Amino acid sequence: MTKPMLLAEFTRLPPATRAIVLDGLSGAIDLVAEAAPETHRFLRYQWFAAALAAYGGSARTILVERDGDPVIALPMIRFGPAPARLAAVPGCYWPFRSFPANADPGEGAFDALLDRLGQEVNALRVGPVCDGDPALEPLLAAARTKGWATLDRFVADSYILDMAAANADGGWPRNSTLRKNRFHEKHLGDHGALDWEFLQGAELAAGGFDALAAIEEKSWIAARTDGRDAKFTTTGHGAFWRAAASDPVLAKMLWAALLTVDGAPAAFSFDVNAGALKYAVANSYDPAFAKHSPGKLLYYRNLVRAMADGIDTVDWGAGDSGYKRVIGAAKGPAIRDWLLVRPGLPALFGRALRGMWERSGQRPAAPVVDEVSSEPV
Repeated sequence: MTKPMLLAEFTRLPPATRAIVLDGLSGAIDLVAEAAPETHRFLRYQWFAAALAAYGGSARTILVERDGDPVIALPMIRFGPAPARLAAVPGCYWPFRSFPANADPGEGAFDALLDRLGQEVNALRVGPVCDGDPALEPLLAAARTKGWATLDRFVADSYILDMAAANADGGWPRNSTLRKNRFHEKHLGDHGALDWEFLQGAELAAGGFDALAAIEEKSWIAARTDGRDAKFTTTGHGAFWRAAASDPVLAKMLWAALLTVDGAPAAFSFDVNAGALKYAVANSYDPAFAKHSPGKLLYYRNLVRAMADGIDTVDWGAGDSGYKRVIGAAKGPAIRDWLLVRPGLPALFGRALRGMWERSGQRPAAPVVDEVSSEPV
């Protein structure tokens, strides 16, 4: 008679990890996003679907599974000449372009991703994305170990407002700031009745996006540019945000503060709320009210509301650092655009073009010098 084996005698096999390629966007993207760091849970199926609908492209998804559970999802679209076999992560530039990965995907997950990726493409573009991105950093580390060329170009510096620290250091906003804001609000009220609203995705989809677009159509972006960079107009990126808001989970993350004067849209601030972090995506105002700083008044109200809702940090992204520094933001991680080029001849060719790729980016801004102390700010 065979003696039964004791539980202690069984050898536990390591988790099985595999990477597969699926045509289109995989529905498992949402499962991975839900297990990603809270700051990256907006990278859902509909986020990428909205990008394809707004900007075009046909996607494939590399899905990495551990014991059958999805832990990394890498959507990608082809670009450039077909023989070059180039791909990019789709999405919107605001707040960044990355892909979802489980906060703990397990040993070997990114190795499996790269092995499958190298069979599909010669090079992958990821970005623009901030230094320290939780999906990109382990991907870069694995790529360098495996002999991939990793090329980056600087795009901009990000700016981060730590409201929790500022509030602990004597209160934020300062009482002097609040007094100035009340003064401006009083005179802005001479133009008509002021109404301050906060809208989430459902309200935005039901007419809120149209109000934001109406402000952009009166703003400097319409007067001084061709309008293609506007976030919510039909000639700008409005199709993306409207499509993204069709996902109820994403809709709850989308947030806008809106100021109306006598019922007419006058200023807005638009964000993506990701747990305790707020991504400040866009803000604008009607220049008819510029004398009274409606945009400033609105985003201070918006940030005070954010603190009350448990948000303690604001990622302002790139762009004009002047008003961001006045609020209290400091320079954060650099934003870069990355090319990962597979080993062999593609990597040799990529390394030869490193300088060209770097020069196609931006130059880091020179340090701002305080005229009184002559020290970099």
